[in-house]
Amino acid sequence: MSQSMFFVLVFLLGVVSGLRTFTGAAVLWIMRHGGPWAYVLAAAAVFEYFYDVNSKARPRTDVPSLAVRLLSGAFVGWFAAVASGVAPAPGAILGAAGACVGAYGGLAVRRQCISAIGNVASGVLEDLVAIGASVAIIARL
Repeated sequence: MSQSMFFVLVFLLGVVSGLRTFTGAAVLWIMRHGGPWAYVLAAAAVFEYFYDVNSKARPRTDVPSLAVRLLSGAFVGWFAAVASGVAPAPGAILGAAGACVGAYGGLAVRRQCISAIGNVASGVLEDLVAIGASVAIIARL
């Protein structure tokens, strides 16, 4: 795989972190590393799926929520690069940039879906997209 294709995939994995903070990291750890951290990240992802449809959930673009999504994007970018033998800093930067795009772009799409199919159905749809995209991306890395 070319380095440019690798960085596109890392950016897209960051987009997933913008949609769901822990999904990209959980799938990366499950598929590439295993061990106890895979279970911790998977549990955090499942918790996030349920919390997301709660009316008390903070908007993903609030500063604390956005900061955690950016950190998650940087995390998956860094570790995907390390696992693939690529320089980690550009991976982290692209992962964080993707998370920003995913957070704001995902919010716009989510609002449209909520008006069309409701909050819970749109949340479940977003969960499935994040899981499927993560698996597809990591399988290609």
